[in-house]
Amino acid sequence: MLNEDDNNLVARVGKGTPMGELMRRYWLPACVSSELAADGDPLRLVLLGEKLLAFRDSDGRIGVIDHLCPHRCASLFYGRNEEGGLRCVYHGWKFDVAGNCLDMPNVPAPQQNFKERVNVPSYKVAERNGVVWVYMGDGEAPPLPEIPYNLLPPERLRITQMQRECNWLQALEGDIDASHVDFLHGGTRTVADYPPDDPRRFGAMDRAPEYEVTETDWGTLYGAKRKADPGQSYWRLGQFVFPFWTVTPSSPFGSGAGIRAWVPMDDTHVMLFTFRRRENTAPQIGADRVGFRDKGSEFLPNTTDWYGRFRMPINRENDHLLDRTLQRDMNYTGVLGITEQDHAITESMGPIAERTKEHLVLSDHMIAVTRRRLIEAARKLRDEGHAPPASEDSSLYAKVEGGYCVAPATDSIWDVYNAQFAAFQAAGGLNRSIVSAPLKLEVPS
Repeated sequence: MLNEDDNNLVARVGKGTPMGELMRRYWLPACVSSELAADGDPLRLVLLGEKLLAFRDSDGRIGVIDHLCPHRCASLFYGRNEEGGLRCVYHGWKFDVAGNCLDMPNVPAPQQNFKERVNVPSYKVAERNGVVWVYMGDGEAPPLPEIPYNLLPPERLRITQMQRECNWLQALEGDIDASHVDFLHGGTRTVADYPPDDPRRFGAMDRAPEYEVTETDWGTLYGAKRKADPGQSYWRLGQFVFPFWTVTPSSPFGSGAGIRAWVPMDDTHVMLFTFRRRENTAPQIGADRVGFRDKGSEFLPNTTDWYGRFRMPINRENDHLLDRTLQRDMNYTGVLGITEQDHAITESMGPIAERTKEHLVLSDHMIAVTRRRLIEAARKLRDEGHAPPASEDSSLYAKVEGGYCVAPATDSIWDVYNAQFAAFQAAGGLNRSIVSAPLKLEVPS
């Protein structure tokens, strides 16, 4: 468990908080490019507790600025996006994508005009392959993270977004909690539910695997290890990557499991961005459904509210559509869909999980180590000015992958990871030719 001070440290992300200042050392995915049109409607964004507007000007440049006009604090959300800037409709003051004041039309005399001394607080923006990134820190921004999925061209990249109404860390911890998979998602499955050559059958055989957790230069790596066929072990390898990225072992290692960003909107809301490699070339940048059950689950219609984008229809108000009959007769959880199940459980913890009441066990080792690394990094930044992991070396993200595999029983977690990653790279990594089925990787001898 965490004490109250440490729980507040890891959970709260506002400006001036230790974790908020750590987050501001990294580029954040803010939205997808298709959400912003030249001279189109400004988009309300909440990032790290700040209420911001994103807009694209007449020349296609993107600005991310504070939403309040510095004249009389009217919201620029109501402004006119026109002719290279956003014009406040209250008195006509106009601002460019960098927040500079371009015009003060209600000032009668030139000598009273001081537009060159007025600006709206703004943040650095970059756009790459369908994603709009924002850097909210002070000083020079580091290079964009070399996340292989976002280096794919847009036609090869699938991006999805989903909002969750809870603290960012409890949502993220669901991705690095290896032991919940065979309960929350597969509690009623048996070996007979899997083909005889599917290694996931070993998960149904053994719901209490051994765990290995190790620190990396970019975060933490875990492996859930189970006995497989004679002389072999079945591994599920997943990762936490600073500051809020995860790789889950939802597919065979090297088949393009994808990477997920749990971007804190504020202390009690988080926006999930999922980056996946596409297996066909039909354009799907935007709010595609991914991981949802076949019927009945769609996003609620987007609104212009601060929290109005990519909301799930299941929530605390409707008990996440928990079906007790289904739970008793067919489905261990009573909630249909893997994404919906994760959504229900992490929101059920409340806006910010009360970690002071927890009782962690060995299977929570990955969560404990990840929390400790976050707390240590935030304190070192606050107390010593020490740059947090991966914040200044964007190339570290290129070393991240995950998935499940079968390996020799004597191999350690690093033996398995290095062998699988080498095979993945040798096969061309994410840039290999598109295939219709997951790539089968052999562990190099």
